[in-house]
Amino acid sequence: MEYNVLTFGAVGDGMTNDTAAIQAAIDACRKEGGGRVTFPGGKTYRSGALILCSNLEFHLQMGAVLKGSDSLADYRLWDRDHAEKSNGVPSYENCEYNGAPSHYFLYAKDCENLAITGLGKIDGNEEIFYGHVTKWHIEGLFYPRAPMLFLENVHHLTIRDVTLTNSAFWTVHMVGCQDVLIDGIRILNNLRMANCDGIDPDHCQNVRIANCHIESADDCIVFKNTAAAMQYGPCENITVSNCTLTSTSAAIKFGSESEALFRNILIENCVISRSNRGISLQLRDQGSIENVIFRGITIDTRLFRREMFWGQAEPIAITVLRRKEDTHVGTVRNILFRDIICRSENGILLYGESPEAICGIRFDNVALELVNNTGHETGYHDLRPTTGQLFTEKGLHYVLAHNVTGAAFTDCTFRADATTAQDVTLPYHITNCSDVTLSR
Repeated sequence: MEYNVLTFGAVGDGMTNDTAAIQAAIDACRKEGGGRVTFPGGKTYRSGALILCSNLEFHLQMGAVLKGSDSLADYRLWDRDHAEKSNGVPSYENCEYNGAPSHYFLYAKDCENLAITGLGKIDGNEEIFYGHVTKWHIEGLFYPRAPMLFLENVHHLTIRDVTLTNSAFWTVHMVGCQDVLIDGIRILNNLRMANCDGIDPDHCQNVRIANCHIESADDCIVFKNTAAAMQYGPCENITVSNCTLTSTSAAIKFGSESEALFRNILIENCVISRSNRGISLQLRDQGSIENVIFRGITIDTRLFRREMFWGQAEPIAITVLRRKEDTHVGTVRNILFRDIICRSENGILLYGESPEAICGIRFDNVALELVNNTGHETGYHDLRPTTGQLFTEKGLHYVLAHNVTGAAFTDCTFRADATTAQDVTLPYHITNCSDVTLSR
């Protein structure tokens, strides 16, 4: 059955607050057992927070825009105590978030058979959340700001074809969701807006992400295990394929929220361009990362201002460092990089706080070319967030490895253009490692 939001009183003139009418359509769908809530094309629907439900297709026709309200009061506070404790903007050297936002735009919890579809657009209206603004970076008015989609414990979730833009915080935050398909969506966020991640599977299982284009400050696709959702278990059994990604931080990332296990994840046939970091495994907490394959990926990285976003143009970075002094940090093991082409302003980074932190890493047919496109100073690696040293000592290398047990580079090629070659301090900087092999 179809529930047209105009029938329930929505105006769609871009100025009227249509929240009550849209929610009435959703509630009617829920009461009658399910169906499609439709936003007719050619109109802009202003809305505050909306609560979705089971057996719902939330469908935006081509030309339909669902845009966030201009009033902060319209974004629901579901946990006022948490909100009051989280209003400060964190340090970007050791940014923390436990995964429980106080505000949201679209929200669903304990649902099944939920779909968000159509060729329309959802606009998060990021501007109303602005705090400090510079040429390079925009901080939020408070932290955490409203995610565009906050979906918790949803089984059989589909997000297809829609465009998601101008998110003020994490765009698609899925917590404890199972059997997820995200296909053919576009995420177009402000590349200066801090923390506006693209897709964040958090303690999720059986997830497929395919055929997406994502432009986002902070990270495009980032796997999380936040502290607030430990009851949902590991982040596992996930595929990512055929995506194009641009990020001011990392295009593909694990962490830094890493309280539980990540395992059995395949990422293939993706193109990463104009990013501050390509692939980042950023373990900071008690969880571990294991059995992950990256293959058929093209990576192009460039330097941004290092004081604003984590990363120093590393095409691949694996770091295992404790977030807090009393943290027992996990391990990264059994990771394969195969058929990877990198063009970057920095080299590959493998950096653990102890010799057992990183083990069983394989690089097969990885080609790396160092090219300084921006003219920014190179030769540092970013270790943030951590309690200790924030950056490595100056030195440009194809590979920097520290505290690694078992890493093999097979049929790999490393080169630099004529200008950058003279800046290479040492091709391979290997310290406190064992069983590291470099072979053609």
